[in-house]
Amino acid sequence: MSEFEVFQQDAGRVTGVLLDIDDTLVDLEFAMTTGLRSASEHLLPGLDAAGWQRFSRIFTHETTHFYDRYLAGELSFQEQRILRGRTALAHFGVHMPGEDAELAWVSHYASIQEAHVRPFADVHPFLDALDAAGIPYGAVSNNVHSYQRAKLDRAGLQRIAVLVGTDTVGVAKPDPAIFLEGVRLLGGSPAETLYVGDNRLIDCVGSTAAGLRGVWLNRSGNSPDSNTRVNEETVGHGDGSTVSSLLDLLPLG
Repeated sequence: MSEFEVFQQDAGRVTGVLLDIDDTLVDLEFAMTTGLRSASEHLLPGLDAAGWQRFSRIFTHETTHFYDRYLAGELSFQEQRILRGRTALAHFGVHMPGEDAELAWVSHYASIQEAHVRPFADVHPFLDALDAAGIPYGAVSNNVHSYQRAKLDRAGLQRIAVLVGTDTVGVAKPDPAIFLEGVRLLGGSPAETLYVGDNRLIDCVGSTAAGLRGVWLNRSGNSPDSNTRVNEETVGHGDGSTVSSLLDLLPLG
């Protein structure tokens, strides 16, 4: 019996499923790295494959403190993007000549990124199984509702009707209120609702602390210590469970 089967057997039935969006439902990292290269090739001519990997890594993983400042209301969404791009480019000794150049870079990056948003291969089969079982589902995300609604629609995920953003209740994950609003909209109870996300602490531990059944979707086989954007003391403690694919969660109910 797998780890999740043991978890499922111990926890009882599932009457609702909530999911993170970025890098859980939607392969945002692919879209981001594609957009970054397209927007930056003229600034980094001749950069080799290892260099592009490093550039993307800085933007997608090593500058998330700017995104956290956006969530805290200290920066606009545009400002955090500019700062992340500025930091990644500066690592290679490149500095854009002024605000207009930075805004043009962000606009180019955003247009390419949005055009390459796509769901992971396991998403539609998983949602099909939930539909067949009569289990309602939705998404809870650390970005504003309108931006994430447009992202889901571009990815062909219009079927996800329930969506809670940071502006829905005025807080971001791992605050319990944002998870519990998703549970309320599904019409279930926290103890019978799964929350699945790619960040172990914010998603899995955070939702478990809110009374849901947290699941860490660890597609890349990362160690727990590599997935720590917030301090565990901030969100509480809870083991939850770990899967490598949404299909590992089936069957539910």
